[in-house]
Amino acid sequence: AKMDVFQAVPGDDTIYPDGVMVEEALRQIDLLAETATETGQPFLLACGILRPHLPLGAPEKYLDLYRDIKLSPVSNPEKPVGRTTWHASGEFNRYHRWGRNPNQDPEFADDVRKHYAACVSYADAQVGKLVDRLKQHNLWEQTIVVLWGDHGWHLGEHAVWGKHTLFDASLRSPLIIRNPGSQQAGGACERLVQTVDLFPTLCHLTQLPQPDGVNGISLKNELINPALENNDTEFYAISYQGNAASIRTDRFRLILHNDNYLELYDYQEQGEAENVASRFPELSDQLKQRLNQQLKNR
Repeated sequence: AKMDVFQAVPGDDTIYPDGVMVEEALRQIDLLAETATETGQPFLLACGILRPHLPLGAPEKYLDLYRDIKLSPVSNPEKPVGRTTWHASGEFNRYHRWGRNPNQDPEFADDVRKHYAACVSYADAQVGKLVDRLKQHNLWEQTIVVLWGDHGWHLGEHAVWGKHTLFDASLRSPLIIRNPGSQQAGGACERLVQTVDLFPTLCHLTQLPQPDGVNGISLKNELINPALENNDTEFYAISYQGNAASIRTDRFRLILHNDNYLELYDYQEQGEAENVASRFPELSDQLKQRLNQQLKNR
């Protein structure tokens, strides 16, 4: 039998894998804290949290947070016209959906979105446990903490339920860098950054030498001044999948397919509702060249 696409079961956090993994991470923090206290030895601990992820399962208490709220409308809910990296939500549709389609059933769509939100709150609670344990060991004020996700997720945008596109909903991911003693604590930065920037940033913050040949740049300037603005000629983000690649600037996203077909979206105007590549041929060519150059370096 197929597994349900979502569920919420009564119980504590350890009835799903993230709760179990975080329990182990807390045990590791205890061991690392003891060593750090005795010897002054610094440590690095990585803890992966699965949720939110298909199937959308979390302890019921997290779904209770959302049962009675009214969700805001989905932006760009229609399937795109023309050629894009759109897909038919194959991973989502492999799960048991009780014969329902969220693109045609608003009530079911809201159910999916609420279970996704429950997964986010469940993940958030696990992060809170890690933070609390650092504070219990008096390590919070000397520990750099980075929270980031590997991708975004469509919740009906472009009539997609899942990832694996080169639209913003699939590519934007959370990123929080907490640097002890920062004068800009809590600041939000709108500048484009990339996941490959994290390693150089951690080298800078920990005052460790950065190896040669590392991709990405340190986000030290963004941490000092989160109000720094994007510059379309300087800051960009690269993404790619099997049959296409993308470059995102502050205003535009260019998607280059393997057969050189181009999509260009203008986020100051129509956004992802219209491919404007034919209206901006010179810009499209410039972004294509920059993208190809970056792909050579990956």
